[in-house]
Amino acid sequence: MDARPRKRSLTLHGHRTSVSMEDAFWEAFARMAEAEGLSLNALAARIDRERGVTAGLASAIRVAVLRWTETGR
Repeated sequence: MDARPRKRSLTLHGHRTSVSMEDAFWEAFARMAEAEGLSLNALAARIDRERGVTAGLASAIRVAVLRWTETGR
C-alpha cells in the first residue's frame, strides 16, 4: 500500500473535483460508501454539505472515514 496521496476525480453537485488521499483512506471511503448504500460521489457530496467552510474536502472525508471506522459500522 502506498502512503503517498493519490488524486482521484469525484463529481459533486454536477461539478468535477479532484481529491488527494492515501490509498488506505480511499479503500475505507469505498467500504463506507458501500455500507451506506451510496456511490462515492453521493457520499462525498453528503460530506461536502456537512463539512462547513473550515475544512477542505479531503480532510473532511478523512475525518468522516475515521469516525465511521471508530463507531464500528
